[in-house]
Amino acid sequence: MVGARRDPVKLDAARGQCYPHDAMTELNKVRVRYAPSPTGSQHLGGVRTALYNWLWARRQGGTFVLRIEDTDAERSTEDSMHAIVDCLRWLGLDWDEGPDVGGAHGPYRQTERLAIYREHAERMVAASAAYWCACTADELKQAREAHTARTGSTHGFRYPGTCRDRGLSAEQGVVLRLKVPHEGVIGWDDLVKGRIEIACAEMQDAVLLRANGIPLYNLGAAIDDITMGITLVARGDDHTINTPQQILIYQALGAPLPTFAHLPMILAPSGEKLSKRHAAVDVRDYRAQGYLPDAMLNYLARLGWGHGDQEIFTREELTQVFDWKGVGHTGAKYDLNKLRSVQAEHLRRLTPADAASAMLPFLRERGLDVQASDARLAPAVALAQPRATTLIELAEAVDFYFRDPPSFEDKPTRKFLVPDAADTLQALAAVLEDCEPFDAATLEARVNAWLTEKDLALKQVAQPARVALTGRSASPGLYDVMAVLGRERTLTRLREGAARAANAGA
Repeated sequence: MVGARRDPVKLDAARGQCYPHDAMTELNKVRVRYAPSPTGSQHLGGVRTALYNWLWARRQGGTFVLRIEDTDAERSTEDSMHAIVDCLRWLGLDWDEGPDVGGAHGPYRQTERLAIYREHAERMVAASAAYWCACTADELKQAREAHTARTGSTHGFRYPGTCRDRGLSAEQGVVLRLKVPHEGVIGWDDLVKGRIEIACAEMQDAVLLRANGIPLYNLGAAIDDITMGITLVARGDDHTINTPQQILIYQALGAPLPTFAHLPMILAPSGEKLSKRHAAVDVRDYRAQGYLPDAMLNYLARLGWGHGDQEIFTREELTQVFDWKGVGHTGAKYDLNKLRSVQAEHLRRLTPADAASAMLPFLRERGLDVQASDARLAPAVALAQPRATTLIELAEAVDFYFRDPPSFEDKPTRKFLVPDAADTLQALAAVLEDCEPFDAATLEARVNAWLTEKDLALKQVAQPARVALTGRSASPGLYDVMAVLGRERTLTRLREGAARAANAGA
């Protein structure tokens, strides 16, 4: 099994401890995590990382952990943290453990785990895998300037190891540094990228812990992954450079290594880095634009992963077939047209009742106080679903059923609601007044019989009637629209349309 632990442990992530456990219940159990920093919006790449981890945990019967890496005090915000939680909940990417917050699992937060990092940092010093450094900013500046004078460039500057063998205590030190071996390589077999090796000579004794007790990324992430028993670390490939340091931390603490999987970036259609110029990168923007959670998951899953030729997946299908073999080695290009195609297919697959329920908030945003119990909702949605892509488009398509009077488009109103149409609309209302049952088939038969009797062509009646009923030149079938509106609204709108037509020349 991918990412399996090699030792039996029982996990106490809240206290940051792993301790021997006789039972083997945790052995070989997949534990994965999503660990974003709350410093901005939840972009597509981050959510795809969360999705892949979540899918693997669900397929393997494992555990999905949400951890907020909020140690960057200047950039981390509570709003961003809540945005992360809100985004994952909208998408249905539920996590399995964490501190109790109002009876539900909240995410782990690094700022609540500082004592754990300090404890493990001291263990690394005791193991001669890290050391306290007292170099000042001025001393480091001088060393950098000396390197530049010697080489003609700041490129390649590394901490010169001034305090490496001084044996300073925590009280004497300012920061904690990793003691990187001078020789050898750090390597691992990446699930996505294959074998990766980094020469120790290319690394430096990086800072792990600041003087204020706040860990830098590599220490915090590694200690959290160790104490939380994470068996597979799947993240963006911008973290590949951090992995060698984290492997050294694992080795220093005698912890078994997890499996690593570094995911290629999501690119713009041009191949450059994806930005707001190319797409709405905040996933919550797609919710506001009327996309469905399952459509977003389907699209993001396929954005860098494949399973044969299949393009459309339900959430359940993704949890059954997702694996790491299908993840591509190179960046995937964002394609809005593809996203809209996937969204449209998911919208069509919903029952009219479910589509109506999802669409209702967007209808209310249009100023229409429509209740879920309204009998017009599901049949109106059923008529519009085949042509709509987003929930916003669906709400716009059914707006006229619930707006009295409908909003009249200027061009078709001027073209079709003219004085000559007034008598026709009044006569049509009279023909339909006692139609029973008031369904599409019966309405069509009644109108056809009337047209034959009066020697009228359908086009003489249909377009004025359509505009009177909907305010638009295009709509679902005329008789379907009447059936959804019902007798009272149909007759009222035809008569009001006749009055509008009669007054058009005034």
